[in-house]
Amino acid sequence: MMKIFNGKTAAEDYMSNHTLTFSTPELTLMRFAFWLGDMVPDPKNPGQQMPRIMAFVEEKDFAPVDIVDDDTFVPTGAVKSISSLYGNISTETGPGSKFCSECGAKLSAGAKFCTECGADQS
Repeated sequence: MMKIFNGKTAAEDYMSNHTLTFSTPELTLMRFAFWLGDMVPDPKNPGQQMPRIMAFVEEKDFAPVDIVDDDTFVPTGAVKSISSLYGNISTETGPGSKFCSECGAKLSAGAKFCTECGADQS
C-alpha cells in the first residue's frame, strides 16, 4: 500500500467552495496552497486538528508498471501510423524493401522492427 495525494479531488473541492478561482492563475494557486495548509478538525480523532491536505491523502495499491525496453518491440498495430520511426508500412517489392529475418514479412528498407512479429531488423 502506498499513500498518495489526490490533488484532483482537493482542487475540485477548493474550486466548488471559492468564488475567486477564476482570477490570476498564480493567485489561485497560492490561495489553494494556503487552503491545503489550513488546520481543520480531524474526523478520526475528535478534539484534534490536522492540516487539510491530510484529508486528501489516500492509501492505494498500485499494480507493477511495465518497463519499456527499447531493444524489443511488440507490435500493437499502432506502428503502422508511425512510418518515420519504424519504417514505412509499404510492402511493395523493389530496391527499397527487405524481408523480416524472423517471419519473412515484407518491410521497407528503413524498418527497424518487423510490423508483423516485432523482430529487431538492425
